[in-house]
Amino acid sequence: MNDAFDVIVLGGGAAGLMCALIAGGRGKRVRVIEHANRCGKKILMSGGGRCNFTNLGTTPKQFLSANPHFCKSALARYTPLDFVEMVERHGIGYHEKELGQLFCNDSSKQIVKMLLDECAAANVQVDVGCSVHSVAQSAGGFLIDSSSGKSSASALVVATGGLSIPSMGASGFGYQLAQQFGHRVLPTRAGLVPFTLSGTHLDRLADLSGVALPVTARCNNTSFSHSMLITHRGVSGPALLQISSYWQPGEALHLDLLPNDDAHARLKEMQAERPLAELRTVLSELLPKRFAQRLCETWFTSKPMRQYSAHDLQAVVASLNDWPLVVSGTEGYRTAEVTLGGVDTDELNSSTMQSKRVPGLYFIGEVVDVTGWLGGYNFQWAWASASAAGNAI
Repeated sequence: MNDAFDVIVLGGGAAGLMCALIAGGRGKRVRVIEHANRCGKKILMSGGGRCNFTNLGTTPKQFLSANPHFCKSALARYTPLDFVEMVERHGIGYHEKELGQLFCNDSSKQIVKMLLDECAAANVQVDVGCSVHSVAQSAGGFLIDSSSGKSSASALVVATGGLSIPSMGASGFGYQLAQQFGHRVLPTRAGLVPFTLSGTHLDRLADLSGVALPVTARCNNTSFSHSMLITHRGVSGPALLQISSYWQPGEALHLDLLPNDDAHARLKEMQAERPLAELRTVLSELLPKRFAQRLCETWFTSKPMRQYSAHDLQAVVASLNDWPLVVSGTEGYRTAEVTLGGVDTDELNSSTMQSKRVPGLYFIGEVVDVTGWLGGYNFQWAWASASAAGNAI
């Protein structure tokens, strides 16, 4: 009737499995409860199916939190190289794509299999397709009533993730549990998410869907340089996904459309060499042709280069380097890679992830108010916070 465990982990994603295998490896009797029909669904779809499982350049500065210092302890004690060691031990081939991002050579399924194999070796009981009906404190810790019956444990780890990608089974269950036990949950919103456009702004760009170009996106004194992708509903791509975590509705968003060029020098040079060429022709050599032509149709007057004064050219360059992008919102949790906000870190121990309010209660991974940049950082937070809890229990 009542199976007793040392540790029950709610959530069979990256953080949950990692915590379970570490605690199990220390001799704890561990049960993982996952409500989806399989573990690690977000791992499986990440990185285009190849899982960007960590970033070699991980430091606390790549994380957003109301308390930017909170993540330091866990990240320092479980590094990207610690996870790489496990990947190599399992014979999983990997490569560095760019900017320290590590991907599987073959499939993200290898990472899930590795975590499950490690759990099996540590005698961890993993139950999928199991719904939790209620969680309550008991004399010895916690009592969980689920669709597979009741079980108890002296330690409870909440690794239920955030609200991003509900089609993968995401829910606010972890936040509800936190509030049940008296924890404060900071406001949540979608992060690493495409922007949407509307009205005239959408009409001007929608038919350019699929066009990509390098940009620097700026908002709130923060900037990211990478590519932008125009979509049929708005804009996406790494630079825009990154800046989305810093943007709030109604705020200004600006793009440098020629981040890698001294645009003024280039245009002056082209003006001297090809005075009869139109601006649209010249810009088509610096930007994707369709995008350059749309700029000239909508934002600039295209005329032969010799007709532009030095002041006129400077104005064109200023616009290209500080192009206002008026977005109406984001695609929301439906396509967001992460959830910003979550369980307030002020009420957690940064070394152990244990609640300061309820002994034996731990929160790890995305459910906590720690959110990383795009590029493997959120997985590293999952591994590190899970290691902190798994070794402390």
